[in-house]
Amino acid sequence: MSKHLSDLLLTPAEMAAVDKAAAASGIDSFGLMERAGAAVAAAALRLHPAALRFVVLCGPGNNGGDAYVAARHLQEGGATVALFHLGDPSKLEGDAARARAGCALQAQGLELYRPESGDVIVDGLFGAGLGRAVPAAVRTVIEQVDEADIPVLAIDLPSGLDGRTGKVLGAAFRARNTITFMTRKPGHLLMPGRELCGELAVFDIGIPARIVRAEAGGIIAENKTDAWKAVLPPEQLETHKYKRGHLVVFSGEADKTGAARMSAASGLRAGAGLVTVAAPHAAIAANAAHLTAVMLHAIDGEAELEDWLSDSRLQTFVLGPGFGVGARARAYVTALADRRLVLDADGISSFKDDPHQLFDLFQGEPRLVLTPHEGEFSRLFPDIGGDDALGKVDKALAAARRANAAVVYKGADTVIASPDGRALINTNAPAWLATAGSGDVLAGIIGGLLAQGLPAFEAAAAGVWLHGEAARRAGKGLTAEDLAAAVLPL
Repeated sequence: MSKHLSDLLLTPAEMAAVDKAAAASGIDSFGLMERAGAAVAAAALRLHPAALRFVVLCGPGNNGGDAYVAARHLQEGGATVALFHLGDPSKLEGDAARARAGCALQAQGLELYRPESGDVIVDGLFGAGLGRAVPAAVRTVIEQVDEADIPVLAIDLPSGLDGRTGKVLGAAFRARNTITFMTRKPGHLLMPGRELCGELAVFDIGIPARIVRAEAGGIIAENKTDAWKAVLPPEQLETHKYKRGHLVVFSGEADKTGAARMSAASGLRAGAGLVTVAAPHAAIAANAAHLTAVMLHAIDGEAELEDWLSDSRLQTFVLGPGFGVGARARAYVTALADRRLVLDADGISSFKDDPHQLFDLFQGEPRLVLTPHEGEFSRLFPDIGGDDALGKVDKALAAARRANAAVVYKGADTVIASPDGRALINTNAPAWLATAGSGDVLAGIIGGLLAQGLPAFEAAAAGVWLHGEAARRAGKGLTAEDLAAAVLPL
C-alpha cells in the first residue's frame, strides 16, 4: 500500500465510513468541514483571480455544507459571491445546517441562476455520494454553464458523476478543476469522470492516516509500481536466457504475420530471455525476412504443437494477434491449457460462441491473461458487458472471477482485474497510444513478463504500465513499430 494517502482510492462508501470513524474518535467534524470549505475558497481565489463573481451552488448534504463555508470565506476575502441552493435549505441537518447558519449571504433557488460574463462556478451540489440521475433543475444549470463556457471548480467531484464508477448520472458538470479531500475516488480516474474532473487536487483536511487506512479496502487502486514491484525478478549476474524465460508468440498466415512479430519484439524488449515466433510453414519466409533476434519454429497443426510442447522449457505463450478466428485457435488454446497464456484479439473472439469452453481449461492457479477491448469483452462476457448498472471496475472483476484469469479491460482507463478481487486503474497512457497495433505490443509485453515468472495479475498490471511509458517515450504520432522499439524492461 502506498505511503501517501493521496495515492489511495476510496469508494464513496469507504470515505463515508472514514468520516463516521473520524467523528466517533472525537474529531470535530465541523472543523473538518471548515478546513475543506476554506481550501475550496483558497483554490478558487488562486485559480480565478480575475473572476467578477463566484457563483456558489449548495446542495442538500455535506457537500453543500462545504460550499456554504467556501462562500463565507470568499466573501470575507473581498470577492463578489452569489449563492444558490438546491431544495429547501431549512431542512439541512448537522454540520451542513451549521455551515449555512454561519454564512451571511442571502441564497436563491438554483432555478433562478442565470450565467453572467465573468462568473466562476463553485459546484457543491452533490459530490461523490450521488447514486441517481440529477434532478431536472440541476441538468438545466449544467447545460447553461456548459453552453456559456463558464469555468467550474468542483468540490469532491463534479456534480452528476458517480464517485465509484466515473459514470455520468444523467448530466454532469465539466470542471476545469476539482478539489477533493484526503484521498481520491475511483470516479476521479475512470472515464468519463477523469476528463470531467479537469485538474485534480487532493487536500489534507486533518483526518489521521490511521483512520483513513483502516477503512480503505485496498481492492481498487491506481496502477503504479508499488502494486507489483515486489514480485519483479531480481537482477542476477549469473543467469542465462532460459532463466529469464522463453516466450512463444503464434503467427498468423503468410499475409498476416506483422502483428505476431510486434508482439514478439515487445516481449523480448520487456525482458524475456528468448522469444520464438511459431508460424505455419507457409509463413516462415515472410517472418524470416523481418526477424533477427527472434527465433522461428514451424507448426502447421495440433499434432506438431503437441510434439513441440514436450519441451518443458516452453511455458509461456501469446496467441491472438493476427492469428485468425476459429477452430484452430481453440485447438491450440486447448493444447496450452496447462501453460501460461496471454489470449488477445482473434484468440478471444474464437471463444465467443462458447466462452465456458475457455474458462473450464484454466482452473487452479491463475495462468491466463485476457486482454479484451470493449467489443471483445462483450463477446466473451455478454451479460456482464451489457449490465449498465455495473461500472468498468465491477465488470472487469466479475469477468476475472468467471474466467479465473487476469483481465485487462482495455481503453483510455484500462482496468486490470484479478480473480481474487483486486483491481487497478491505469492512468499513464497518453491519448496517442490509441493506434493500430498497440494492442499487439501490449500482449507481447505481458507475455515477456509472464515468461520471467511474474504472476498473471502482476504481469498484466506491469505490462499495461510499461505500455503507457513506452508510448510517452515514443511521443505523438507513434506507430506500433515505434511503440515496440520504445519498450524498456522494468
